[in-house]
Amino acid sequence: MIEGYQPDFWHWWILGLLLIIAETLLPGTFFLWMGIAALVLGVVAWLVPLLGWEWQLILFAVLSLVSIVGWRTWHRRHPEESEQPTLNRRAEQYIGRVLVLESPIQNGYGKVKVGDTLWRVSGTDADSGSRVRVTAADGVVLLVEPAE
Repeated sequence: MIEGYQPDFWHWWILGLLLIIAETLLPGTFFLWMGIAALVLGVVAWLVPLLGWEWQLILFAVLSLVSIVGWRTWHRRHPEESEQPTLNRRAEQYIGRVLVLESPIQNGYGKVKVGDTLWRVSGTDADSGSRVRVTAADGVVLLVEPAE
């Protein structure tokens, strides 16, 4: 730091706004919490104008750490619920569906056609044309059982 330099409260507010703007350009919810810490520190520096720059930096580091860790802890305990939880997990969208085997299940593996796509299936051996129910998904392999 420059000798005799003392950051004012508005310096922290500008830094906070710049960090929040950086969050919009580089998303990841990291700069947002540091920006909020800087804004809070600006309020503290406004209320306690004699707070030295060393303590301001320490307080900024502590507030940033507390806000980031606090957000991650809260987010783990309250995950976002989606209206379409299987949107990006395509194989899981077929769980419960009854499909017809395109090729027989031999040695535990076969294929079904869903729309215009062939999917690899795993289950007990069955003949081509048999109806199977999808019970789970293991990556891109559908786990099936004979449908009644």
